[in-house]
Amino acid sequence: MLSSFGLFIEPRGWLMSPTRTLATASLGTVAVLVAFTAPLANFNETVTGLGAGHRGGTWVLSSMSIGLGAVLLTAGRLADDYGRRRVFVIGSLVLGLASLAGAAAGGVPAFVASRIAAGAGGAAVIAAGLGMIAAAHPAPAARGRATGVWGASVGAGIAIGPLLGNYLSSLHSWRDVYVVLGAVGLVLAVAARRCPESRSQHRARLDVAGVLLMALGTAALLAGLTEGRAGWGRPVTVVLLSAGVAMLAVFVAVEARSTHPMLDLGLLRRPAFRAVTVAGLATGAGIIALMSYVSGFVGAALGISATTAAWLMLAWSLPSVVAAVLARRLPAAWSGRAQMAVALAVVAVGQLLVLGVGTGSGPARFVPGLLLAGVATGVLNAAMGRESVASVPPGQAGLGSGANNTARYLGSALGVTVVSVVAAPTGAVTAAGLVDGWHRAVLVTSLVSLVGAAGVALLGARRDQGGPVAVDAAADAGAGA
Repeated sequence: MLSSFGLFIEPRGWLMSPTRTLATASLGTVAVLVAFTAPLANFNETVTGLGAGHRGGTWVLSSMSIGLGAVLLTAGRLADDYGRRRVFVIGSLVLGLASLAGAAAGGVPAFVASRIAAGAGGAAVIAAGLGMIAAAHPAPAARGRATGVWGASVGAGIAIGPLLGNYLSSLHSWRDVYVVLGAVGLVLAVAARRCPESRSQHRARLDVAGVLLMALGTAALLAGLTEGRAGWGRPVTVVLLSAGVAMLAVFVAVEARSTHPMLDLGLLRRPAFRAVTVAGLATGAGIIALMSYVSGFVGAALGISATTAAWLMLAWSLPSVVAAVLARRLPAAWSGRAQMAVALAVVAVGQLLVLGVGTGSGPARFVPGLLLAGVATGVLNAAMGRESVASVPPGQAGLGSGANNTARYLGSALGVTVVSVVAAPTGAVTAAGLVDGWHRAVLVTSLVSLVGAAGVALLGARRDQGGPVAVDAAADAGAGA
């Protein structure tokens, strides 16, 4: 239907340049990360405006993760098979319309539904966008530069989101950031039609059972983790977690027997694929989980304002932007696996530097550790972007992107849940109790990063027979819709 409105008309000439594709896909990733992080800065205003309690506030923060985690893998596979630009355009439209719906939401259920939908649209933008970049930059050197820019866009979105959300909320209303995101999503959908279409030359039949089981199982698991923060023994929590685990187990069984699986489980035999997947999980459950807790902690325990907390996040995210762009200058002898392993280890060191915070500490106490972790995160983002599309067979760049980002957001959901449990005060809620909880959270997430570094080094030690896999330019340069 969208093609009837001219969204898939093939452009000609300079409009099809790789630079346009890179800019569009990277800006799309920025928009998704802005949407993901914006509630961190205006959380109190959002909860008050929606009339949400503690449980509703948990859903305000976590609902977009459900849409992202549930759809990323499916979106990547659909992008490879049916057109990466097509899926990117659809995702941008869904992100924009869902954001506008969130701006107009009158209560928690409507807002949460809009955030889940925005997450689903954002999943399509991220998975298809990185696939578009890989197809437009087939040469290794060009792809290295391009994935560095894409990695920088992840950090840029995280940097901009809290600042924009806080600024617009203080200027007028917490709803304004969602109006802006709505407009950006619609503009991206129009801009993306000027990028070339690409798809795998070997399109498989749609694995309907795999799509449904993966989406529903992941959504149920993430919803169960969200509900669990209000009580792990509650029936709704037990049912959601049990259903999620059961459906994902059935998904594995179905995929193992399918002649056209959505996810070829044989990918897990590829050391490069295992390594980048572990890196994604460790990134989400480690530094991202801890940074998701920073804004709330410094406000509640240290009395730091929301505006200052948003700028504090910049101490981590801004260095990641610069480092991701410059990562291509690292020695060619440093493999992607080595970069990911070392970066995760340095991230852990940066996290450990924020131990020792006291009730009288100011924002400057966090800066050295966040700067170090930010630089390492930028290298990590660039390496994961490159390795996620290089670790899968030719023509499956979207699947590689979707799988890696699914690992990242599943790790984030698990990590945020663990942090919320270990950081909870054991007695009355006092500043000292919150600080003690912070120290426990830092130790846990640092350990996750270190274990992730070891996992990347060990699981990626053996190359596939025939050497590392690169995406074949011919397979990725298929004609239009």
